[in-house]
Amino acid sequence: MTSVAPGWAYDEFVQVGLDFADAAEVEAYDRRQGDKGPANETLLQELGVGKGHVLVDLGTGTGALAIAAAQRGAVVHAVDISQAMLDRAAEKARLAGAAGNITFHRAGFLSYRHAAGTADFVVSQYALHHLPDFWKQAAIARIAAMLRPGGLFLLKDVAFSFPPQELEPAVESWLAAVSREDGAGWSRRDFESHVRDENSTFAWVIEGMLIRSGFKVERIDTSLSAYATFAARRS
Repeated sequence: MTSVAPGWAYDEFVQVGLDFADAAEVEAYDRRQGDKGPANETLLQELGVGKGHVLVDLGTGTGALAIAAAQRGAVVHAVDISQAMLDRAAEKARLAGAAGNITFHRAGFLSYRHAAGTADFVVSQYALHHLPDFWKQAAIARIAAMLRPGGLFLLKDVAFSFPPQELEPAVESWLAAVSREDGAGWSRRDFESHVRDENSTFAWVIEGMLIRSGFKVERIDTSLSAYATFAARRS
């Protein structure tokens, strides 16, 4: 029986920012982001992902990390709210010979259902910022419940670590550093939209959310002031 969400529940299927229900936007995303194959291999090696491990990739996008994990023998659940993203990811997995190890789910942080305490790894890269902070906390608590005791949550996202008093010059500096106007990356207009319309927050806010969800935060990398990586283990 399908449960009915309460009237106050957040609808995570409403796109925030770029419209990734549009196949053209998905193609542009894939072109701009790239597959980051060597970076994915390095990350999975560092995490210790291997044969038989269960890995949940929340916000899988076009599936680069999910495919790399499946090729290492992991049992992968690739989750995204965009069917266009999932279609492209499934085709790439088929071409890579990795489709047999991946199950694709059209769902999000708040709607994906995973058997409690059975995931060895949950990974999310540049997706949690789509949720407002109240719902980020709800999502992180749900992720903790998916993981087995000792399981690891690896989170990468746009998360700011500059002092709040320096907000305007820090954001301007970031936009100047990362914007591309040649079509090979995201434009200044894209990044302005991200800051204005999406829900990226401060790194220390996310750290507090992790702790309050029962995680032990093992590592935080904020060496780039507009990005953060968190490695947190379920106690």
